[in-house]
Amino acid sequence: MSTGGGTKAVLAALAANLGIALAKFVAFLFTRSSSMLAESIHSVADSGNQALLLLGQRQSVRPADEDHPFGFGRSRYIAGFLVGIVLFTVGGLFSVYEGIEKLRHPHHLESPLVAIVILVLAIGLEGFSFRTAITEARHHKGGESWWRFIRDARAPELPVVLLEDFAALIGLVFALVGVGLTSLLDEPLWDAGGTLAIGVLLLVVAVVVAVESYGMLVGEAATPAVVTAIRAALTAAPSVTAVLDMRTLHLGPDELLVAAKIGLDPGLTVAEVAAAIDEAERLLRAAAPTTCRVYLEPDIPRTPVSRA
Repeated sequence: MSTGGGTKAVLAALAANLGIALAKFVAFLFTRSSSMLAESIHSVADSGNQALLLLGQRQSVRPADEDHPFGFGRSRYIAGFLVGIVLFTVGGLFSVYEGIEKLRHPHHLESPLVAIVILVLAIGLEGFSFRTAITEARHHKGGESWWRFIRDARAPELPVVLLEDFAALIGLVFALVGVGLTSLLDEPLWDAGGTLAIGVLLLVVAVVVAVESYGMLVGEAATPAVVTAIRAALTAAPSVTAVLDMRTLHLGPDELLVAAKIGLDPGLTVAEVAAAIDEAERLLRAAAPTTCRVYLEPDIPRTPVSRA
């Protein structure tokens, strides 16, 4: 079963964040900068998030069993939702708390040059991770805008990594500005301000990730384009006069359930009804390859239905 792409982007982000987290912690020990500490915790949280996404992918490919007849595809949505929770609690709330503490009790930085060098290095590594995610996402995005892709994507990994990497780059800029202005102006409040900005940024991204993952975890239909393609495939099938009712549900990023009541020409024999349903299912699967479960109920419309 496909994992829907994104594994390369997740692995690149994990490798980058582990290296960045170590470098930031070293810089924090030298400088005692609250911005560097916030960024260190941010990178640790991001590393844990990528591990969660990989675990979700691994769990999702387990075969269905009697207790889970539709499989474990939603494990990836659970992982995406947990990523939002981790970002919110470990990354965002901690950074906001640290920023408020440094506003109340400011102190001067030690060895700010070390922090600046580490931050510039981290921006380069994070940029590599972000570029990898963008390259992977372009294969799935098509002509959609980036925001529309994040909203419509049914696989959580790429949107989550894109948002994380984007937030990480902006956060690094906030930290660099905070440390730089603190060093130039000898005013530690800039460092505290950078920490607060990082915290607010992470809270916003965490909410977006959690909301999008929650929607898929509860159960979302196929995208409008896929629904239109399925409906067109069913109505194009021989002997099918109309699609009277249809429901779609994502069991996982690569698994779609389709249940539909289709109108058939009156007077068909039982064998012809079975053949019509088989052909309709074949056309449906050709139009929507991710479809794994199809339930078609034949019916005869009470009033004639135009095929136009």
